[in-house]
Amino acid sequence: MNRVFVSMVTCSLLASASLATLARAQELNPQPLPPGPDPRVQITEAYARLVARDAFMWAWPLANVYNRRLTFKDLPEAGLMGGIVPVGPPNRLAMLTDYVQPEERLVACPNQDVVYGFGLLALDQSPLVIQVPDFGDRFWVYQIVDLRTDSFADLGKMYGSRPGFYLLVGPNWKGKVPKGITAVFRSTTNTGVVIPRVFQDNTPEDKKAVQAVIDGIELYPLADFDGKMKRRDWAKLPKFPSQSQGDAETKWVPPEKIFDELPAVLKDAPPLPGEAARYEQVLAVIDAANKNPDLKKAMIDEAGKADEDLVDPLFEFRNWGIKLPNNWSTVDNGAAFGTDYFTRTAVAKSNIFVNKRNETKYFYQDLDASGGRLNGNNRYTVTFAKGQLPPVRGFWSLTLYNQHHFFSPNDLKRYSLGTKNKNLKYNPDGSLTLAVQADPPADDQRSNWLPAPKGEDFSLYVRSYWPKAEIIDGSWTPPPVVRAN
Repeated sequence: MNRVFVSMVTCSLLASASLATLARAQELNPQPLPPGPDPRVQITEAYARLVARDAFMWAWPLANVYNRRLTFKDLPEAGLMGGIVPVGPPNRLAMLTDYVQPEERLVACPNQDVVYGFGLLALDQSPLVIQVPDFGDRFWVYQIVDLRTDSFADLGKMYGSRPGFYLLVGPNWKGKVPKGITAVFRSTTNTGVVIPRVFQDNTPEDKKAVQAVIDGIELYPLADFDGKMKRRDWAKLPKFPSQSQGDAETKWVPPEKIFDELPAVLKDAPPLPGEAARYEQVLAVIDAANKNPDLKKAMIDEAGKADEDLVDPLFEFRNWGIKLPNNWSTVDNGAAFGTDYFTRTAVAKSNIFVNKRNETKYFYQDLDASGGRLNGNNRYTVTFAKGQLPPVRGFWSLTLYNQHHFFSPNDLKRYSLGTKNKNLKYNPDGSLTLAVQADPPADDQRSNWLPAPKGEDFSLYVRSYWPKAEIIDGSWTPPPVVRAN
């Protein structure tokens, strides 16, 4: 009995000690830590400016894509902006029937190797069916990205994608997949972009042949799906007035509006792992600014400074990227940026909507081999040694862009050279030399001439679609851009 009594007393004492310890812990930390900043705390203008500057930088690409959705939400149907640029209301696709024209200003660094399409995704409104026709041996890829410009669907020749119907759904969709759908791709955000790219060479025969293929590309809400391949004559799209102004890309992220838009943008793009505190911080500061006009004014002022000091310099390729031999640069995480905020914003500012590197590897150039800025007052050559053309399974090209990253109009209407050109002339040793200059070269070099803008800075850009291992692992890089004497 004594042993039982002692045991009971011991247990009672231990329990009392545990309760006392718990009570002391609760006194020291009476409630769980809050999920974010305390909204009751007055913040300083300097802190609001700090958060505003940081948020403007990392949220710039998200706001860029979101504002495209807002801009075109009231269009009556898919059509051609200014008669040349494919646009449409969310969840509708518009296709070109030929290369994009040099007057295009909605997306910097377009290419003239493919027939483009463009569609904005609003997956909160409906899941979407996207059609894949039979492309035969023709190269094609559909770029499908979320609000962060990260890819969430693998559709293209490099994936062995079969003709059929594919379903795009939002992060919260829980519906039933109907019979006849080949695969389902789920986005992490409700807003996104789809850009079909279909290779076309520059012969009249291929420009005619591609029409029957692209007529089978289509995007529509799931409610319209009937299991039958829809076809559309894209040559009959309506034309809308142009909204482009000036020579530069349309300004998609006005600093004075971003903090009014950012709560909706961030709601659309839930935080990635590790981003929750970042989101809570900026939303708390925006809330404080909405109650204090002086703070709001300071944040807008700081966003304007960030636009000029942080984002604008990223337009120049030479200011960022993985540095390669001969002053070329590249990135390895296109359309797969995750929390690499700097690279995502740099790419979005200079050449938004790049593909994943296994789909396309891009190489950027602002400088010649000696480090001088490329300029139309000079003549340059780019020589690919025998057997050293870009190693690709799809196609490659060298494109010239003016100082605004758009095509420089010229009498030849030639803006790139590469696989699409069937009349390139090779040197006796099997190498290929491309002439980059403003004035025409000798007659026997005209087929290899890439016209440059007279007296203006320009950039060069190598695309390698469906790159081989040598490009992916970095063992192949572009040759130098040599300034002629």
